Amino acid sequence: MLQHVLDCLDDKFLVIHNQDSFITAGDRFSRFLGNLRRSIMKEYGLYLDGEWRKSATDKTFVTQNPANGEALAFFTRGTAEDVDRAVEAASRAFPAWKKFPPPKRGEILLRAAAILRRRKDELGEMVTKEMGKIIAEGKGEVQEAIDFFEYIAGEGRRLLGETTPSELPDKICLTLRQPIGIVGCITPWNFPIAVPS
Repeated sequence: MLQHVLDCLDDKFLVIHNQDSFITAGDRFSRFLGNLRRSIMKEYGLYLDGEWRKSATDKTFVTQNPANGEALAFFTRGTAEDVDRAVEAASRAFPAWKKFPPPKRGEILLRAAAILRRRKDELGEMVTKEMGKIIAEGKGEVQEAIDFFEYIAGEGRRLLGETTPSELPDKICLTLRQPIGIVGCITPWNFPIAVPS
């Protein structure tokens, strides 16, 4: 990294001879700083169809710590086209997911809860840096997601239907609970882990 900075300075990024070279040097130095920031900060994409991907437009934004303005990371700026890609991928995956037994779905949620529990301090600090919450609230939000995942995982075993008497002889009426489709939602920014869980 240091050698790259020295190379840039040696390449007369900051040496200004006249008005034209000032513009050129300034533009080149701005590009250099942008590239340097990108090499230091992590960039997060969209998780679509089992892979991390860039947006259809390749645009990003920077999220900042509201307490001190520190740039935390680059995030992909999703578009309507990206939503369409997500819906298409979910539509392809849905038939297999629908047939997957509810207790097994619950096991996936329990694994998610275990991962959150293992990373609770790290994720709580991340919430604090991104949202400006006090650390106890950041960790509390992670705990809320853990609690919810553990609770709802049990519903895989309690996914009960109902039976009711029929007005027709030799008939039985019953209900079964089954997944019916894809859900898309926009969640509030101030509870980035608890609400989506």
